[in-house]
Amino acid sequence: MGPLNPPLPELVVGLICFLSVFGVFAKLLVPRIQNTLNEREDAIGGTTERAEAVQENARRIHAEYQEALGAARHEAARIRQTATQEGAELLASLRAEGQEQRGDLVAAARAQLDADRIIAEAELREGVFALAAELAGRIVGEPLGDLPRARAIADDFFAKASVEASPRK
Repeated sequence: MGPLNPPLPELVVGLICFLSVFGVFAKLLVPRIQNTLNEREDAIGGTTERAEAVQENARRIHAEYQEALGAARHEAARIRQTATQEGAELLASLRAEGQEQRGDLVAAARAQLDADRIIAEAELREGVFALAAELAGRIVGEPLGDLPRARAIADDFFAKASVEASPRK
């Protein structure tokens, strides 16, 4: 009988020992192992579910962020457009106001120049008349500054000269 063919009583004793050890394992150890495996599976499943929930929450927050970012970009573009329009309107307003002020200044300067020209012409006429009367008085030998006729002749001369000198339109 060799190791491959054991005697029957040893085979029965070995089988009873095997079955008793198997029964103890089946009754005590297998349920504990099964509980540990179930707990581990639940922990892994719960962690996966929590991870999926966190990932879904992150996706939702990212979508909200992208939406808020798009709205902020749109608002910034609208503000830039409004500022550009207001700037253009302000520039046009200031330009028109400047043109108006320039026109007023030019008109005032022209009026002042015309008044100065009239005053200068009157003073010049008086000076020319006084010199002409003095020269005529020296030639004639009598003072002619008091003659009303001499004043009328000088005024007619200046009137004709100013009509001829005025620019034609």
